[in-house]
Amino acid sequence: MGDPAGIGPEIAVKALTDPQVTETSDCFIIGDAEVIADAAKYSGVDCKLYRISNPSEGIYEAGTVNVIDLANADPGKFIKGEVSGLCGRASYEYIEKSAALAITGACDAVATAPINKESLRAGAVPYIGHTEILAGLTGTTDPITMFEVRNMRIFFLTRHVSLRNACGMVTKERIVDFAKRCYAALEKLGVSGGTIAVAGLNPHGGEHGLFGSEEVEHVFPAVELLRGEGYSVEGPVSADSVFHLALQGRYAAVLSLYHDQGHIAAKTLDFERTVSITNGLPFLRTSVDHGTAFDIAGKGIASPVSMTEAIKVAAKYAPYFTRS
Repeated sequence: MGDPAGIGPEIAVKALTDPQVTETSDCFIIGDAEVIADAAKYSGVDCKLYRISNPSEGIYEAGTVNVIDLANADPGKFIKGEVSGLCGRASYEYIEKSAALAITGACDAVATAPINKESLRAGAVPYIGHTEILAGLTGTTDPITMFEVRNMRIFFLTRHVSLRNACGMVTKERIVDFAKRCYAALEKLGVSGGTIAVAGLNPHGGEHGLFGSEEVEHVFPAVELLRGEGYSVEGPVSADSVFHLALQGRYAAVLSLYHDQGHIAAKTLDFERTVSITNGLPFLRTSVDHGTAFDIAGKGIASPVSMTEAIKVAAKYAPYFTRS
């Protein structure tokens, strides 16, 4: 359910009572039952809440919300919308429980609600976010993120580094390695046979060195090497058109070369329906792509669209996802 002080509990209970969710999957919440009951009340969600100890005990029908209750976030001990070490620690414990269930196959996928980095730190959690926590819990090295919005998929060669550093990380070796990992990720999701486009870094893909050397020195050679090994790759494709072409179905995915290049494209297209998928874990994990929204927490007005979409995408890929 994410951070108890944020909008996670609210969007979780709203999503689990949405027919789009109940008709496509059997879902339960890992969290604190008292917090969930409170969220249902202030959100005006009419539902029956069941405390369960494992997924097989759940009653999966319209109007029900099943909660694996860790009872670790007494609503009287934190304030909605404020950073809290208690909530940061609780958030970590929900993720830890979800990973344990997913690893054993007790559930088919995990869809995560937002957590707060400051609360994690205040709770002495030695990780900065979801991806890092899940990587640590599963012993995964360098998981990769994929965005999906409508029929467009985007991978990110670099993410949380400065733009100056990101440009320096655009190398032939990194592109080759990363593109291969992207193909492996798509195959695990049941997506095969398509082409990956590598976005250009500079305006118009560098115009053969006129506007920068990265494409000539790194992107072109990487694409040629990948093609020589049998991978269907195109690039560099100018960043001002590659996302449009992907949306039209020309590419199975786009490899964005830096964080905002791909984030802007996805979130401008449809902010609420952009879903994040973490690839490389031993189980399928999707996530909302927004934060805890402390400014509106507890008001009952948070939109559950992103949470609903994250669950739907998890249900979409779960039948195809291959564990490793």
